[in-house]
Amino acid sequence: MIEGPYFVLTVLGVLGTGLVAGVFCGFSTFVMRGLAALPPAQGVAAMNAINVAALQPAFMLVFIGSAVLCAVIAVVTFVLWPDEGTVELLVGSGLYLFGVFGLTMAANVPRNEALARLDPGTPEAAAYWPTYLREWTFWNHVRTVASAAAAVAYVLALT
Repeated sequence: MIEGPYFVLTVLGVLGTGLVAGVFCGFSTFVMRGLAALPPAQGVAAMNAINVAALQPAFMLVFIGSAVLCAVIAVVTFVLWPDEGTVELLVGSGLYLFGVFGLTMAANVPRNEALARLDPGTPEAAAYWPTYLREWTFWNHVRTVASAAAAVAYVLALT
């Protein structure tokens, strides 16, 4: 069983990755569907507002803080190589760092930036909106699963 400060890091890893999985799950299961039901100009404007609000400290602390924590857990695991939970800790860290944080930077952020460059009331925005919804939501599903799987991996490391 993992003990001491390492135990605390892992529990925090479960909490952070689980919280992020919950946020992404909410977007995948109802937020994006609700935005898709709006006229394109309203959906684009609402999503742009959400993307700006997401950059505030409350979410960034959890999202980026979890990435930093996962990196710390991975480094500590490589250095200490504990008797138990090593594979689970490295898998959990990899899932979050690559499947959530990396994927966000590679797939979701570029789509958000492209959407932000469009005036919501234009034909270009209306034409891009269905593609944005489909692609952004697909990658968000992947992020949701990766973050939830990271939390599960960390829980398994604790058992």
